[in-house]
Amino acid sequence: MTAAVETAHDGALVAPGADAPVALRLLIGGEWVAGSGAPLVSRNPARPQQVVAEGTQAVPADVVRAMSAARAAQREWGLTPIHERGAVLARAAAALEARADQYGLELAREEGKTLAEGRGEVLRAAQILRYYAGEGDRTAGEHFASPRRGERIIVTRKPLGVVGIVTPFNFPIAIPAWKIAPALVYGNAVVWKPASTVPLLAMRFAEALVEGGLPAGVLNLLIGPGALGTELVRHADLDGLSFTGSTGVGRTLAGEAASRGVPFQGEMGGKNAAIVLADADLDLAAEQVLFGAFRSTGQKCTATSRLVLADEIADEFLAKLALRLDAWRVGDPSDPGTHMGPLVTEAAAAGVRDAVAAAEADGARVAYRGQAPAGGAFLEPTVLEIPDADASTNIAWCEELFGPVLAVRRAASTEEAFALAEDSEFGLTAALFTRDIATALDAVDALDVGILHVNSESAGADPHVPFGGAKKSGYGPKEQGAAAKEFFTHTTTVYLRG
Repeated sequence: MTAAVETAHDGALVAPGADAPVALRLLIGGEWVAGSGAPLVSRNPARPQQVVAEGTQAVPADVVRAMSAARAAQREWGLTPIHERGAVLARAAAALEARADQYGLELAREEGKTLAEGRGEVLRAAQILRYYAGEGDRTAGEHFASPRRGERIIVTRKPLGVVGIVTPFNFPIAIPAWKIAPALVYGNAVVWKPASTVPLLAMRFAEALVEGGLPAGVLNLLIGPGALGTELVRHADLDGLSFTGSTGVGRTLAGEAASRGVPFQGEMGGKNAAIVLADADLDLAAEQVLFGAFRSTGQKCTATSRLVLADEIADEFLAKLALRLDAWRVGDPSDPGTHMGPLVTEAAAAGVRDAVAAAEADGARVAYRGQAPAGGAFLEPTVLEIPDADASTNIAWCEELFGPVLAVRRAASTEEAFALAEDSEFGLTAALFTRDIATALDAVDALDVGILHVNSESAGADPHVPFGGAKKSGYGPKEQGAAAKEFFTHTTTVYLRG
């Protein structure tokens, strides 16, 4: 741990001056400015009396200013050689790496992730920046033969122009990185609205890019209410919108974008299943299901929220999972000994708590309920077994709760297990635990998901491969890897004759 982080008397980690809230600012046209809207206070969900950051929010007039600044800056940025654009990202990555301890602690205090997860997320953001920093060394276009003598056909790529980015609270620096890094390296200017519950990490990410040498106006940061997203998508200068968040908000923004012919990229809900078959390594599966369901307090779009167990190993598996959960410590995320912190807000915790009560009233049986600090945003890890007769309407099986709740059903055969996993309108990710390669290959065909993990947890995404969902989990081109180019650029086909 660097000298910038110290240990308090209760074991939690603090940074020098951590009790003093950080002043929040907007970034518009290269200037750090205060918002002209309502006050915004970001509190530590583990210690609600502790203010992590505070400031004032953006208003619709700030959207107009930010879009104007982005439009003015985009052409010159788009004409900048891609290697120079990549060098900005590389310097920003170095800035994040140098402050990973500080920013990881701030992330834990603001969003509720454990310290290890917070630091890991900051480093993942740096990794994503470095991946796209090297884009200038990869394929820039395509060359095709022409049916006509003396002619060549070349397909080049150009930036969309000015893109809007709307990001959620649960990965306050990694998700922005995997959207903003490709947007910038491909020559776009960005107007970004992060979730207002995690403004500090958004500001830290923007600071790193400014420190890396990003020209004024190429990135604009607007911290404020959700209504700003609607203002953004309705602005006449918007050339594309990339969104990650709830299904309801995503569909609304997609509709607004479609009405104006604006390209839209959306990653929305997930109700991800893990399947444990009779031939699986049950110890490995129990570990990985635990990680998938309860890391980040279940607040991942890729979290395991449904579990399908082969009948013959169901009781044994649940016993193994319970033993691991008995050692799962819930508490202050800034304490290095904590495995799971609070939900992002007390309101979020109350909503999940109500959903669990509704699931129980609808027939769900509590297979496991752990321990957690009383009240506030903390919630105990919970496993609910759902009777088949109630599954089609039980909230724990059907709806994304976004908390540490795992719904379980049993299957009499592999075919039934696959069918139960497919029993959802969502198709983001799934996990399968089996030792049989033929079964794994069958799952590739049977499970309609964007990401399939075999013998590993359902969560996790590497920056060099496509990320995104099938069915109603995703809309538009995939994210990350070379797939990002499909959204943040458009092609120009050149018929070239000497």
